Parts: sequence; C-alpha cells; structure tokens
Amino acid sequence: MKYKGIIFDLDGVICFTDHYHYLAWKALADSIDAPFDETKNDRLRGVSRMASLEIVLEEYQGTALGEEDKIALAAKKNDLYRNYLQSMSPADLSDEVRDTLNALRAKGIKLAIGSSSKNTPLILERIGLGDFFDAISDGNNITKSKPDPEVFLMAADMLHLDPKECMVVEDAEAGIQGAIAGGFDSAALGPAASSGMATYNMKSFGDLLTIAE
Repeated sequence: MKYKGIIFDLDGVICFTDHYHYLAWKALADSIDAPFDETKNDRLRGVSRMASLEIVLEEYQGTALGEEDKIALAAKKNDLYRNYLQSMSPADLSDEVRDTLNALRAKGIKLAIGSSSKNTPLILERIGLGDFFDAISDGNNITKSKPDPEVFLMAADMLHLDPKECMVVEDAEAGIQGAIAGGFDSAALGPAASSGMATYNMKSFGDLLTIAE
C-alpha cells in the first residue's frame, strides 16, 4: 500500500456538523447583537473555538469584552452545540464513508482522527464510531490549531508512523496547510479540493480506495 496510515479530519470529512456549528454560533451572536451569517461561518472551518469567537466578534459593537467574558461566550456556544449534537445518530454516517473506512482497514491501513474539535469523542460516539479508530488526536490534547501541524503530528506519533508514511484527509484549506507543514501528503474534499494545495483532490470519499493503492 502507498500509505501505512491515514489521518482524517472529522467535520466535513467523516460526517457533517457544520449546520449545528452554524446554529450555535448564530444563536450566540444574536444574543450579543453581533452580525453573523453563513459566509462568516464558512471562515470558521478548521479553526479553534477561541479563534472562531474572534471572527464572530469582528463586527461586535457592544460593551468591551475581557478574556473571562470571551471564555464564557465560547463555553456558551459549546453548550449550545453539544445540545444540537445529541440529535446525531449512526444515520449521520453515510454508507460510502462507512464502507470506505472498512475497506481501508481491511487493507491493513491504520486509521486516525486529526481534528481541532474538543467534541470529537461525543461526535464519534453518536455516529457509531466511538471505538473504531486506531488513534484520536483532537482539541483535547493539542495546544495549537490548524494550520499548525501539531494535531496531525500527534496522530502519526500515536500510530507509531512517520509523517511520510501517512496521508491527511481534509476539507479545509487550513487543514491542508497543516498537512503540508507537517510533511504529510494530503487528500482534499469539498472547499479544500479547489485550493490546488493538496497532493490529491477528491470528488468523493470513496476516491480514497484508489489513492491509497
């Protein structure tokens, strides 16, 4: 096989929680009269919670917010988001993704998650993949967000593999930039596929079976 390990972003790759993120950020923004729409929401892809909050607050004109205020707002957003996530189920995992993951595993490839989200364990549990991956590197054990490569380097280390032996699968440009910075080949889906930065550009998740050969 071309790669011994594949590291997947979660949101927008394995499953889609963008709408839940949008609803939570929108509710938070509305509560403080900060303008927020889907265009601004698109800028939050692959960005940490606190960095996302700064984007949400760009046009905020209310009372000055200190660091503790911002931490409280980020926590409020996460509470809203986690409530939305409770409605997720294994039905939110497409047959194509499930079948492709199983086929990759059958080929002997180690599989990991590399996500900035601190809600990764909850999401994986809700969609029926709680114990599936060989390693999970996420917002709970990293200190730097994408495009820093830390989350991917940590995942590779957990798999006991060198970055050159792994491929990163991402839908966000920040994720592809992180993969490049860490010395990984990358496969892009969705918005990232049009950036021209990735090693491979995919039209669908199932393309991984051909790429990994």
